[in-house]
Order: sequence, then C-alpha cells, then structure tokens
Amino acid sequence: MQQIARSVAMAFNTLPRPHRVMLGSLTVVTLAVAVWRPFVYHPDGSGGTPSVIRNIELDKSELRSLLPEASEPIDQSSPEPQDDLPPDEIDQDVPSEAGTHDYVVSSGDTLSSILNQYDIDMADISALVKADKDLRALQVGQQLSWTLTDEGDLKRLTWQLNRRETRTYDRSGNGFKASTEVQKGEWSNQVLRGQLNGSFVASAQAAGLSRNEINAVIKSLQWQLDFRKLHKGDRFSVLMSREMLDGKRQQSQLAGVRLETGGKSYYAIRAEDGKFYDRSGAGLARGFMRFPTVKQYRVSSNFNLRRLNPVTGRIAPHRGVDFAMPIGTPVLAVGDGEVVVAKNGGAAGNYVAVRHGRQYMTRYMHLKKLLVKPGQKVKRGDRLALSGNTGRSTGPHLHFEIWINNQAVNPLTAKLPRMEGLTGKDRRDFLAQVREVVPQLSLNK
Repeated sequence: MQQIARSVAMAFNTLPRPHRVMLGSLTVVTLAVAVWRPFVYHPDGSGGTPSVIRNIELDKSELRSLLPEASEPIDQSSPEPQDDLPPDEIDQDVPSEAGTHDYVVSSGDTLSSILNQYDIDMADISALVKADKDLRALQVGQQLSWTLTDEGDLKRLTWQLNRRETRTYDRSGNGFKASTEVQKGEWSNQVLRGQLNGSFVASAQAAGLSRNEINAVIKSLQWQLDFRKLHKGDRFSVLMSREMLDGKRQQSQLAGVRLETGGKSYYAIRAEDGKFYDRSGAGLARGFMRFPTVKQYRVSSNFNLRRLNPVTGRIAPHRGVDFAMPIGTPVLAVGDGEVVVAKNGGAAGNYVAVRHGRQYMTRYMHLKKLLVKPGQKVKRGDRLALSGNTGRSTGPHLHFEIWINNQAVNPLTAKLPRMEGLTGKDRRDFLAQVREVVPQLSLNK
C-alpha cells in the first residue's frame, strides 16, 4: 500500500504545476461534496453530540438560495409598504379593498401575461381557462379584478366583458366555478359639479359621487395632480355614466372629468380602450424605466412570492429582484414621483421608497448612501442613492421592488406605465368623443 502511495506521489510531482493545482482542487471539491449533507438537529440535552432528526435533500434551486450569489437571506423580511406611506386622508377616506387588484386589458395582453407578473400560479391560470375558454380571447378595454388569499393564492377572479355582462370565477376545490351576471338596467349620463370646501373627498361626496366614483376620479388624474395640495374654491366637473335598475343605482363608469386649480384646468377623458387621455389624445401616465441603474446588472435572486425556506419549510416571500453590483453604483428613480421614505430600515439596510401617482410604489434597499430626503420630488432617472451591502445582506447588491395597489409584482415582467397616445383611427374617434364630452364638463350649471 505504501509503495502504491509512493508511486502516486512521484507521478503527481512530475506533473506541470498548473496540472497539479487543478487536480488538487478537484480532489478537495470531490471530498467536500462526498461528506457534506444538510441536516436538522437539536441538542440531546446531555451536552454530547447533537443527534440527527431528519435528512433534507435539496434540489438545485434550493441550494442556490443558500449560496453567496443569492445575496438575500432566505428568511429576509422587509417593511410593508403600508408602513412606508405617511398618513393620507384620501387613502383613509377612499380605501382600497385589501388583497384585491384591478387591471384594464391592453393591446397584446393575455390572461397568462397579466397574472404571471403577480406570481399567480400557472396551475390556477390553466384552471381558469378550463372553467371558461372565452378567457383566451380578452379584449382591449375589458377589466379584470381578482382577490388573493392571505397565502397569495388566487381566490376569485372577476371579468367585466362590457357594461352589461360580468363573469365571476370562485375557487372550488382544485378548480374554479364560473357564474355570469347580466345587468338589464338603463344607462344614462350625469354631470356632477362641485367646489372644494375642505378635502376633495368630502367635497366630491357633497356633489353626489360615491366612494368608488371618487376613487376613479383620483386615479384618472393621479399623474397630473396632487389631491392633497388642492385649494379651497377649486372647482370640478365629473361626467359619470350610471346604470339604474328598479330605481336603484347598480354600477357606474367615469366618462370624463375636469378639475380647475390655480387658474388651470386639467382633463381626463376615457377612451374605448378603458384608459384616460387628455383632450388631444395624449396619454396621462408618466413613463417608467425598466431598470433602476444606467446599465443592467446580473440578477442574483429572482422575484418569488412562494419561496420556501429549505430548513423550516415555511414560505419566505422574495418580493423583489436582487441585482448584483459593485458598492457605490448609482441607483436611479425608475419614474417621476415623491420620496416617502429615505432611512435605515433594519433588515432592509438603508432604503428609499418612492410613490408614483397613487397606485405605484418602488423600493430600493441595502444602499450605501442616501441622496434624497422624504418629501422630495424626483424625476425619472434622478439619482436616489448609491448601492451597498447594508442590513441583512450576504453580498453587495440592490434589492428592487415594484408595488401596484399595495401588491408586489415582478419588476422584470410587470406592465409599467409608459408615455403613450392614440394614433390613426383610434385618435380620430377619440377626438370626436372629446367634442361631445368637453362641453358637458362646463364648470357652470
């Protein structure tokens, strides 16, 4: 045996140095893999060697989450977006239903592309289509809304095909049960006018608008106005299409709104695609950048609301995307907005939260240095901070999140607002509609 070992050693020593280094490294790695096995243990109480309770086999995806490149601890927790928002009377007076999201179908959308960005399981999407094959043919301007369980699973989906027909899909076992509601009321247009005397919400309610109608008005003008900074005496006019059945209001749809403040009038008019435009057909939304840096960096940990801790077996959601980047890389605002948080957030390290309009929020974590302050207005591309490795982080990276209506979405696939306008026949049809709507939005009765 000794002679064999001596022969192997002599042969090894005769190899070129690069070959010896490579062979030695491979030997060490092979031995490490052979002896390493993850396990769960607890002390046996006697001060001796801990006893093994059960072995856990990890697949490649789970193993990756434990490696340094993952850069985000598996049990990482971050502040909830509700904690980031300062007290706001509009949010308090017109609350959004928790766990519910609304979406207007755009050109090129499919049921899968819409729900995937919210990390809704493909099995649920397939089950929906199985319940109603018509969901494969969504039309521009139709509206979807859905409700999630506390665990993030799809509970109910509502599809508004048009002003009369709505289909609802409720979870039933492993599938969904479909039901259809057809309204047969009479639709008519109503103009509601008012003047600010206190908050906008109170003034709009005094003018005869419901909470849902007020919320629609706020969303339509969210990119043009800060409703918290309106003044007493500001005037507004709202064109609302309402359905009446047996003398009771059933549902309504905002057709157009005009709000005058500081001597200037702001308009939002609904087009056939369900979106709002100004009087010339230009889009009102502010465009977003896809990435919060000048160049795109490697993704070290993906968005995953169902990420499992391989040891505890519990869900530890990863609500954003991690980009591996050198410390000190400039971090940019992806869209126009207002800084609502710029502080140290414990596990999140130094972080910044920016509110865009009233539906969108972006968050940037583990920063080295903050360059903005709460309350500061920022434009798309402005520097917010320098990237770092603060908080609970296992490597230099930027953790980036996008929230829509207080729900985390995948930053790499989310449909973000963009500067857009109507063209061709769509614009001509819209301008004809404007000529009918604008005169009805007169501020004087």
